[in-house]
Formats: sequence, structure tokens, C-alpha cells
Amino acid sequence: MKKMSAGLLSILLVFAVLLGCSSKSSNTGGAGGSDSVNNAGSSQTDSGNASNEVVHLKFWGGVPAEAGPQQVVDEWNKTHPNIQVEYVRYVNDDSGNLKLDTALVSGQNVDLYASYTKPYLDKRVAAGAALDLGTFGDYDIDEKMGPAAQEWLVDGKYYAIPTKRNMHFVWLNLDALEEAGLPVPTDWSMEDVEEYAKALKTDSRWGYATFPIYREIVPVDGSMAEKGYVKEDGTSNFDEPIVRDALEAYYNMMNVSKTYPPLSLVETTKMDFTSMFLKGELAIYNAGEWVFRDANNLTDHPRDFKIAFAPLPRITKDQTDYRYLGGLGDAISINAKSKHQKEAWEFLKWYADGGMMPQAAGGRIPASKDADQSQALELLLGAAKDTYDVPSLEAILNSTFPTFQFSLPQEVHDKRKSEIDKYYIGEQSLDDTIKNIVAVHNDYLARNAQ
Repeated sequence: MKKMSAGLLSILLVFAVLLGCSSKSSNTGGAGGSDSVNNAGSSQTDSGNASNEVVHLKFWGGVPAEAGPQQVVDEWNKTHPNIQVEYVRYVNDDSGNLKLDTALVSGQNVDLYASYTKPYLDKRVAAGAALDLGTFGDYDIDEKMGPAAQEWLVDGKYYAIPTKRNMHFVWLNLDALEEAGLPVPTDWSMEDVEEYAKALKTDSRWGYATFPIYREIVPVDGSMAEKGYVKEDGTSNFDEPIVRDALEAYYNMMNVSKTYPPLSLVETTKMDFTSMFLKGELAIYNAGEWVFRDANNLTDHPRDFKIAFAPLPRITKDQTDYRYLGGLGDAISINAKSKHQKEAWEFLKWYADGGMMPQAAGGRIPASKDADQSQALELLLGAAKDTYDVPSLEAILNSTFPTFQFSLPQEVHDKRKSEIDKYYIGEQSLDDTIKNIVAVHNDYLARNAQ
């Protein structure tokens, strides 16, 4: 009876294989891509997919489609008819990242996605939602992107390719500087910033402001990156004196010299600092490359002044270990649950090596050594090139400042932000703020001790 069952089973298996070879299905396949990729004798396109099958990939990112991503996927789709990519926008804020994470966990259609901070990537790797890219052996991320790529390693592995050069700097109203007789800074501290802000503030113009998350990340984490968040004894290092100096510098600008809009006013009126800067209502704006999307759009954001650029400020003049927010960003991962990982990998390599170039007009300069950097700069400035002080921008792009990649766990960052904001609006003292931040961090460290 056992011999008969084995024979019958063999016949059924052969019959099933023959049936599978004779059938044609679209958009099928397991974790390694569609089955037809592995079928001997099937005709291939340059992307490695069978010519009679179309695979559809969904690529989630936080950049508005009209700011370059749509053009990127359109150009890919024209030359890769068998691998068609659809761009899905999610807003890069708390609710938007929750939307992406929910889609990843629930198994919705996500083949590739971008993470914009290391903590979010760490979280997605821990959830099993990112593929170890070391499973592919035909692309050297370190060689292509340089040593800064290693800031995106998770447990020594690449679960994403960081694809763009992060550009964080200070935007300056050059006309206002010249009227005040102030030079474009090339190396400065928060003390210098406050002096500039005092000189540039008017009844209709604020002196200085930062992109919202910069209120914590730029001053505090730039000062802690080299020291480290954790002491040798395993406890929080947020009671370092430089943390106090950083928070106090921002508090004083908001509440003493009043050159920075008070946080309570910012929150209640929902101030848009980018718009304010481009309208001439803000003289100094600490932000990043994404501002080019609006600054280059002189139709919707007309301005009659020229823009110059300066490096991020240190906290104190004598600070020697400050690190500048920068490195590489836009880390693109392949969903570990994608049914089309091989096809997603083909797109990701193309995207990283220059396919992403249409986004340069919005400030996203490719990180790969194989991308044309001169073309990227031309696209970055576009028709508005004459409205910028190009030498000051090139000085930033060619700088060798030591950089850091924000890596504080998201949970700690969120709770720390809440405590710092209480200090900024006067709800608690600086001493209590430091004490509470240390307690929050120590609690996290204790719960996650290995």
C-alpha cells in the first residue's frame, strides 16, 4: 500500500509540474520575484523579467509626486515595460509614517519605500519589513555611496540604500545682510546667530527660526553625536553641560531677545517658516535642501531678494566636537514581504545610480558616485540660479565638516521633544527639563538593556 501511494504521489507531482509550466499567469511569484524569471528558455528584457509578463511595483515615498518622483517612475516605465512602478505619496510626519508602517504590517501593496530617519528604519527592520540587501551580490553600497552610507547600517547589514546627499544649512536673506553690513558667515556659533538676528529683526521681519524638528536635533544631537548618548556606566548622557547650553540658547532667542518667534505663537498660528522666509518675513532660516522646491518656484513664491547660505551654527564659540547634521538620506528599502524583490532590486539600483536625478530640482542630490553631480547642481538651481549666491552654496556642498546621522530611538526623541517644548513655552524650568529628559532616556535604556 505504501509503495502504491508513493508511486501515485510521484505521478501527481509530475502532472502538477507540467501543468505549472504550461500555464501563463501575470504578476505572480514568491519572495524572489516572479516564477517566470527562473524559467529556462523564457525570453528576457534588460530588467530580467519574462517578456510576456508585467510586474507592478508600488514605491512609497514622502516627496510630493510633482516634485520629481512621478517623473522618475515615468522615465523608468518608458524603458522597462515589463516592470511598471507606481509612486505612492505618504506625508513624512508622524501620521504619515504611521500610515506606511500600518501598510507594511498589514501586508498592503508596498514593494519599496523610503525612510527619512534612522530610527524609523530601525523600527521597520525590527518589524521584519525590510529585506537584507546583502542577499544581492551585484551592488557595492560602500563603494557607490562612500563611507557615510555606513551610518545606515543596522546590526552590520544594509536594509536600505541611502540615496541622496543630505544638505542642511542656514538660508540667509542676502539683501538684508548687506543692508545691515553683515558678511555671509562661514563658521559661526549660536551667539553669532543671535547677534545677526538682533541686527536683522524689524517690525515686519523675525530674525531667526528653524525647521520644527531642528529645535531639538540640530543643537542637542549635533553636540552629543561625538560624545555619545550613553555613558560608560550605561546611563543617559543628556545631563552633559552642552545640552543645557543648547536649550538655553534657543530659549533666550524665543523669550529674552525675542528674535525667534515664541513657540506658543508658532503653534497657535501654525507658522510656515518656509513661506515666511520667502516672503521676506524671516531673515535667517535653519532648514534643508527641500526649501528649494518652493524657493525655485518664483511664480507661487515671488521674491525680490537674493539668497545666500551658511553652515549650521555650533552652540558655543569654543566647541570643538560639534557635528553637523548631514551625511546621506532618503534610505530606500525593499519590503521583505514583497512578491517581487528581484524586480524591486533592479529598480532600486537604477534609481540610486542616477534614475532619481529629476528630484534634484527639489534639492535631492544623488549620493552615488555614478550620478552626474554637475547636472544635479544645474537642476537644483534651475531657472532661478541668478537669485542665489552660488559661491556660498558651493562652499557648503564642498565642505568637509564632520557630520552625523540622527539615531536617537524614536520613542526617546518624541518624549524628549515634549519635555523641551514645555521648557520653551515656560511651563517648566531648565533644571526640570534636563532631569526629565535623563529620566525618559534611562527608562528606555533599562527596558532595552541586553
